[in-house]
Amino acid sequence: MWLRRPRLSVVESKPWHGNSEVGLEPFRGLARGAAASVVSVAMGLALAGCGGRDVEPGAISDGPRPAASVADEQSRQAEVASAPGTILFGDLHVHTAYSIDAYVFALPLFGGEGVGPPADACDFARHCAALDFFSINDHAEALTPERWQATRDSIRECNERAGDPSDPDLVAFVGYEWTQAGKTPETHFGHKNVIFRGVSDDDLPARPITSLPQGTIDRARGVELLSVLDVLPRMGTGVYGDFLWWVGRMAQQPDCGLGVDTNALPPDCRENADTPDLLFEKLAQGGLDPIVIPHGLAWGVHAPPGSTIRNQLTRASHDVQRQTLLEVYSGHGNSEEYRPLPDTSVGADESGVCPAPSDDYLACCWQAGEIVRARCGELPERDCETRVDEARRLAMAAGTSPHLVLPDTRPEDWLDCDQCRDCFKPAMNLRPGESAQYALAVSNFDEPADDGTPLRFRFGFIASSDNHSARPGTGYKQRDRLETTDARGIASPGWERWVRPYVAGEQEDPQRAQAAPDEQRGFRGLLDVERGASFMYPGGLVAVHSQDRSREAIWEALEAKRVYGTSGPRILLWFDLVNGPDGRAPMGSEVVSGETPRFAVHAVGSFVQQPGCPDASRVALGDERLERLCRNECYQPGDARRAIRAIEVVRVRPQHTPDAAAADGIEDPWRVFACEPDPTGCRVRFEDPDYARSGRDAVYYVRALEEPSLAVNGAMQRAVRDAAGEVVRTDPCHGGYRTPADDDCLAPVQERAWSSPIYLDQPRAAMAASSED
Repeated sequence: MWLRRPRLSVVESKPWHGNSEVGLEPFRGLARGAAASVVSVAMGLALAGCGGRDVEPGAISDGPRPAASVADEQSRQAEVASAPGTILFGDLHVHTAYSIDAYVFALPLFGGEGVGPPADACDFARHCAALDFFSINDHAEALTPERWQATRDSIRECNERAGDPSDPDLVAFVGYEWTQAGKTPETHFGHKNVIFRGVSDDDLPARPITSLPQGTIDRARGVELLSVLDVLPRMGTGVYGDFLWWVGRMAQQPDCGLGVDTNALPPDCRENADTPDLLFEKLAQGGLDPIVIPHGLAWGVHAPPGSTIRNQLTRASHDVQRQTLLEVYSGHGNSEEYRPLPDTSVGADESGVCPAPSDDYLACCWQAGEIVRARCGELPERDCETRVDEARRLAMAAGTSPHLVLPDTRPEDWLDCDQCRDCFKPAMNLRPGESAQYALAVSNFDEPADDGTPLRFRFGFIASSDNHSARPGTGYKQRDRLETTDARGIASPGWERWVRPYVAGEQEDPQRAQAAPDEQRGFRGLLDVERGASFMYPGGLVAVHSQDRSREAIWEALEAKRVYGTSGPRILLWFDLVNGPDGRAPMGSEVVSGETPRFAVHAVGSFVQQPGCPDASRVALGDERLERLCRNECYQPGDARRAIRAIEVVRVRPQHTPDAAAADGIEDPWRVFACEPDPTGCRVRFEDPDYARSGRDAVYYVRALEEPSLAVNGAMQRAVRDAAGEVVRTDPCHGGYRTPADDDCLAPVQERAWSSPIYLDQPRAAMAASSED
């Protein structure tokens, strides 16, 4: 049975038969022996249309939010504002049931509550989260022509209910996610959201662009094997049968021709670009100038050990006109902070040495050896040590899935290995070379920018949710962990007994590690849901300094990088260079100056939330939909604001010579200013005399930290230390049956906002003199 209230929204599809032999081809070689015949039978049933249904986009509730409510929010903000204009809050990373992983994790197998269609995203953004703007970004590989059309139509309908287009209550954007994952650092490029300004047919592409010819279908191979466990008794009916129908439909969609201009392709083919340079080439052909936003780069579930963003810093792989923003935080963790963690990657010859534990880091390869050591029993010491070394070597070779070398282990057995112990709400298995700070520090001297200076990333910083249940902006209240985060887990011991062998494999010898299976390693890493559940948080927000509420003004602010991110609360933040050559320059600016820079910061804490929902939300959604979608908890600010406790300044001085170490230029924090409680916020001014003296370029951004408050998964795996400070056990916050559904795993944190950086470049002559020193 479903653990939570189901919200499945399906419509009986038209019979869809197709060529079952062609449709089954991508799945050949998946299973062995009897399992192969099970898959073939299940897929045959699905492809024959036996019970297969498609997910309808859903119906959007009538009408915008009350104009008085929107006006009141703007009025309260104006009381403490530092500058003209308005700060608007949104979420530019939202998945619906049209993303394959969102659908899978909504199934009963994972304790899901049922799939969330596009209409849910609009209603949640408007009536639950009270956002000002949002976008839908389903994975491109799963967007069949029918679903791409349904997404566009749903976004248009959402905007039609927003009231006056010049002053709407909500602006909805169309987008998709380009989702790439490589097995090696050299071939890994990560995930990017592609977002479009307009919503008419002329403003949108005929099709999304995928990262692999069969990307999502390949990942679905393991998923459909799990699905057949329930499909056979149901004879292809039910939600699993619906899923198989969808996978079959994707398999039927033909790939577009290679090397063909995007404008010359038919609308119903699957367009592919497996590297960033090809993606940007196709986007340029389309002529629509979307904004491309990399995200989740530091999340080690996808990025192999040793990955860095440096491999994307080329003129072909980094489009400086389109790829202008970076998502530094989401509901999947914080990718801002760099840490000098040991590199546990190995070469093709499986060379390398597993790093020993330190006070701030435990490598999973080391812990693999310790698990085996504890199992040695009566083995001679020499044989035991041989197996310990073998376990460490195999764990290093396993890349993103070291836990698969000992498939009978539990998350608790691995303690907090491969985790950043002092980061704020970190991404699981942090890859520091993919962090935002490292991105600011690297330079490419071989392919200079158009002005002759080293090529560098000059991102504006945002945050969003990466929510997979069609709920934009869930971070307004820290509660309802299984609905407001993407924490998932196996629903019951019975399900676990059936599924575990397929997810983790079988332990061949309890006293010995074994090679992780190369086949489906990435998919199995995705299903490491129990350990990953401790690193799922309510989503962040993107804030824009906009002239007004219109679509055009929001887009202009995004393009100008007058943006910042928050970990969920609606913190107000202004950060300016006050003595730029042309006067005051806001966050996101790029300035050439040789003078000592002077900066001003103003941060105002978020409103303390009141329980429940506004009456207008209940009227708009009705009691049943309000409970199901919002869980009877909406954005409902009181009169009191949380205090800002500190302003932290981060300075990054990018590489100024090819042989300089990029990490040496990261100073975090460079300055810290304590703040006294003040309802009008915290104001700070500072300057950097070193900038003028050094002759080096510099990048500055600020973090505004609120007073401590309780947060979902604030303590991640809830590590317990002994008297010597060593981690001796963990109490993970499971997404499945092992942690009670009403346990929100709360722990105190300091919620925060991250400004976009201000980029200061020395005049060319000064920079040349510095490079010679």
